[in-house]
Amino acid sequence: MKERKIILPEKDMPRKWYNIQADLPTPLQPPLNPSTKKPASPDDLSAIFPISLIEQEVSTERWIDIPEEVLDIYSTWRPSPLHRAYNLEKALGTPAKIYYKQEGVSPAGSHKPNTAVAQAYYNKQAGIKRLSTETGAGQWGSSLALACNYFDLECTVYMVKISYHQKPYRRSLMEVWGADVYASPTDMTQSGRNVLADNQDSLGSLGIAISEAVEDAAGNSDTNYSLGSVLNHVMLHQTIIGLECQKQFEMVNDYPDYVIGCCGGGSNFAGISLPFIHDKIRDDKPVRAIAVEPEACPTLSKGAFTYDYGDVAKYTPLLMMHTLGHDFMPPGIHAGGLRYHGMSPIISQLCTDGLVEGRAYGQEGVFEAALTFARTEGILPAPETAHAIKCAIEVALECKESREEKTILFNLSGHGHFDLTAYDDYLAGKIKDVDYPQELIDQSIASLEKIK
Repeated sequence: MKERKIILPEKDMPRKWYNIQADLPTPLQPPLNPSTKKPASPDDLSAIFPISLIEQEVSTERWIDIPEEVLDIYSTWRPSPLHRAYNLEKALGTPAKIYYKQEGVSPAGSHKPNTAVAQAYYNKQAGIKRLSTETGAGQWGSSLALACNYFDLECTVYMVKISYHQKPYRRSLMEVWGADVYASPTDMTQSGRNVLADNQDSLGSLGIAISEAVEDAAGNSDTNYSLGSVLNHVMLHQTIIGLECQKQFEMVNDYPDYVIGCCGGGSNFAGISLPFIHDKIRDDKPVRAIAVEPEACPTLSKGAFTYDYGDVAKYTPLLMMHTLGHDFMPPGIHAGGLRYHGMSPIISQLCTDGLVEGRAYGQEGVFEAALTFARTEGILPAPETAHAIKCAIEVALECKESREEKTILFNLSGHGHFDLTAYDDYLAGKIKDVDYPQELIDQSIASLEKIK
């Protein structure tokens, strides 16, 4: 019988996170205070983050210990299995070997609890009573609700309105774990009211929801803000994914030629790829890291690498990143977790340095790939994850054409059990590629000149 699952024993779970800031060929530019435009100090960030996370945000230590309390909760679902996709390989007729890391086995159904649990832990240690956050597709919101439930914290989630209505059961899951969930933009914050004043029918965006969550946290002394992607400490916490993969590949005497992940703000792609990029930087391993995004929100593919705000209301520090402009309003595609105008500074710098490459796909091809995967491997992927599957299939077919026996690894970052409305729409022929006008992207990016 073929070995389909590579199971890492619990005792071998990594006990440290990997911090790529120790090895970046080009150091990151500092975040800037949104008012002064000067490098942000710890005091600038302390209104919404605990000092422990601020220290991780700027640390250049290569290895950072995972607290025992966090490891204990991780062990509920970690180490997650590494699967060999034999059925998909056979269906494609490719000589390539395809592996996927199954992050959908967490209680929340995605990779997001890897950082949610850590952030809830550090905030609890700091005496915080409540966390506020945003969520797009709902994977992050449900993960933070789960983590807050573990640590007896209150949780407020501003859920992008289009996803709030597309994915009602994600909202239900958050509420089961005790969170209060609101469709963003709301009339509860000034930033939300400003958006509604301009457009009462706004579909919302992650940039808007972030503004509301940050405003909420900044205005309440017992509340901090928690972010599920983009920031350095989030990338750090997710590296447990790739670190486990490295040990699992050692168990089968293999190593990936390609490491692939979908990319909205960068968290799951960073999680699976950064430990392998470490090998590329330090040991000259010829691994290719591919970040996959939607054509409707092509941050790496068409965005500018410059300073920009992380939100619409300009509350957040300015980050040096690939961005489409904080005013960019992406279409209401089903991959809600990828509808973000910016990108992790770490991923952006790696892309600029040629260590990461971006690819963008339209919705139709992504859902076609998702069905191929579901009908061969039996797992229904989230629409975000389906972008990585589309790329993995494309690379496998390239190997078929070239007759190369390459090894492909992708992150199955979440299941699609709460995304069946999207699959209903695809099967009914309602999902079409979004041809986003280039001139609108150019206008949004041009607005960044005002920041300079």
